[in-house]
Amino acid sequence: MKTKILSFVAILAITFAATAQRDLNKQPKPGPAPKIKLGKPEKFTLSNGLQVIMVENHKLPRASANLTIDNKPVFEGSKAGLSSMMGSLLGNGTTSVSKDDFNEKIDYLGANVNFFQSGAFASSLKKYFPEILGLMADGVKNSVFSQEEFDKEVERTLEGLKNNEKNVTTIARRVEDYLTYGKNHPFGEYTTPESVKNITLADIKNNYNAYYKPNNAYLVIVGDINPKETKKLVKKLFGDWKKGTIPAYTMPKTTNPSTTEINFINMPNAVQSEIAVVNNIDLTLGDKDYYAALLANNILGGGGTARLFMNLREDKGYTYGSYSRLSQSRYAGTFRATASVRNMVTDSAMVELQKEINKIRYQKVSEEELKNAKAKYVGDFVMDVQKPRTVARFALNIARYNLPDNFYEKYLANINAVSLDDVQNAAIKYFKGDKARVFITGKGIEVLKNLEKTSDYAIKYFDKKGNATTKPKMSLPIPAGVTATTVVDKYFDAIGGKDKVAAVKSVMITSSAKVQGMQLELTQKNAAPNKTSVVVSMMGNVMQKTVFDGTKGYQEGRGQKKEMSGKELEEAKNTKAPFEDEAYKSGTLDRIEPVDGNNAYVIKYNDTEVFYDMKSGLKIKTVTTAKGPQGEIKVPRTFSDYKEVNGIKFPHKTTIKQGPMDLNFEVKEIKINEGVSDSDFQ
Repeated sequence: MKTKILSFVAILAITFAATAQRDLNKQPKPGPAPKIKLGKPEKFTLSNGLQVIMVENHKLPRASANLTIDNKPVFEGSKAGLSSMMGSLLGNGTTSVSKDDFNEKIDYLGANVNFFQSGAFASSLKKYFPEILGLMADGVKNSVFSQEEFDKEVERTLEGLKNNEKNVTTIARRVEDYLTYGKNHPFGEYTTPESVKNITLADIKNNYNAYYKPNNAYLVIVGDINPKETKKLVKKLFGDWKKGTIPAYTMPKTTNPSTTEINFINMPNAVQSEIAVVNNIDLTLGDKDYYAALLANNILGGGGTARLFMNLREDKGYTYGSYSRLSQSRYAGTFRATASVRNMVTDSAMVELQKEINKIRYQKVSEEELKNAKAKYVGDFVMDVQKPRTVARFALNIARYNLPDNFYEKYLANINAVSLDDVQNAAIKYFKGDKARVFITGKGIEVLKNLEKTSDYAIKYFDKKGNATTKPKMSLPIPAGVTATTVVDKYFDAIGGKDKVAAVKSVMITSSAKVQGMQLELTQKNAAPNKTSVVVSMMGNVMQKTVFDGTKGYQEGRGQKKEMSGKELEEAKNTKAPFEDEAYKSGTLDRIEPVDGNNAYVIKYNDTEVFYDMKSGLKIKTVTTAKGPQGEIKVPRTFSDYKEVNGIKFPHKTTIKQGPMDLNFEVKEIKINEGVSDSDFQ
């Protein structure tokens, strides 16, 4: 017996080894799409037009009913919010039972009954389901709209609107819909305090009587039911629900901009920016390229392994997550790619979003990406299709969208039939990177400056209501009593105090930076009264030298020497070495501007703007306007890494930006009241 067992193990090992060898040498071909056998729902229609779908499942002793009023959305204009308020008032008492008794009975049975503008929902244990379905039917057919409940709903709605006025995400979506669909579109309008105050109790009742009808409704019942008995129950409870003529409405068409534009909404309280790249699409469930569009979106932004997420979160660290979504619709669909990012990287995040959208349009995805996207859909579909509610939802979709009865049975085969070309064609068709609205909702004072530099798109400005407006002010109001003098005095206090600064008669600072692999040395010497020397050298050779002795000076470089004169000499005379900041007191305190997330006072002095951090008081930046071969150029210098030397703080890192090149100088040595002589200024 033992020998037989060992022989069997040996044969099994050989077989496994051979299989493993084949796996290593050749990638196995994917098998055919699993065949899906959906449970067949039972359907019937009442004489009033209510279409009923039943899915029997006895795994749990529970049942649920979902009513869908399948009306076309309607524009409500000056009474926006009317249908939503009507839905909230449904079920607050009926002609046969009070609101309190209605709710008490539901709670007692441990059930759930909800009403909304487009339907109702009820669920309970099997033994209570007939009673709970009866309560839902009573609320649907016989709701009482009282003045008392209406007044309470108005108050709640107004309070909710008030609370959302500073919610950045809420405002972002509101303006996004308003501009994407249009102000006269049902999907574009939004509820306002004014529109709520225009709504009367009579409007609520009229809305209910006009639109809440069975002849355009579906009732889906799922769970531990007996279809024959349930059919009788539905006829009894809903058979007397009177049908009616739904008012006709023609929905306006949506349009995309002729070229991509930025729509900026200023929110001064925003701590991060909400970005959404949006365009309108015409995509409906069952369209020929529907499956390719799904897979294209999955690869672009469908989850934690998609391109947007991997770029903006995993690679760049701009956000906690970035995703895209295709919203198919019989009326007006959209494509959205989104991210919530830090203010200071808003411009960069927008660039990366657009880069990924355009990349999937103009370059085919890889075989591996398509294979993984298909595998994800197959896995999710197979898991989901086992749920009774999924079967019911599929049946409802087939009815609402007029799909073939075998639509979902062929779903996976259609997914697996999508090719690389199909994905690219769908991306070109539905991801309008060249005709999109880029919505950015954020703090303009911290975002716009970089956005204007980075973006080639036109920027349009809108207020919180979606109305066109002007560019927001890019500075904060200067507090009373703050002047250029007080700002500079605070700076001297921050670096060590006026007394210590006054005791400094000379300063020598040596620092270095690398330029294309070569070491650049910078030696600065300053002495009272107002003497300066700056020497730039490379590999031991002096490249440039600037000297001023308090009354006259010169510049020397490339074998040529030029004496200071005119405006240049006058500015040198007004400098206050060894600490140039003393001269800035005579400048103008121009504004407050954010720098790297912190607000800074900005002093204008001649051709230079000087930035002092409002909290620390330290100088963090200067921007000098200089004349170049192609006109005026701005030369920024940033200061960081302040460290004490003899009780006085000096920046040990200075970055000078010259065109596309950054010169990053790091201090090697600082000497105070030593290392400087009069000969240095000759």
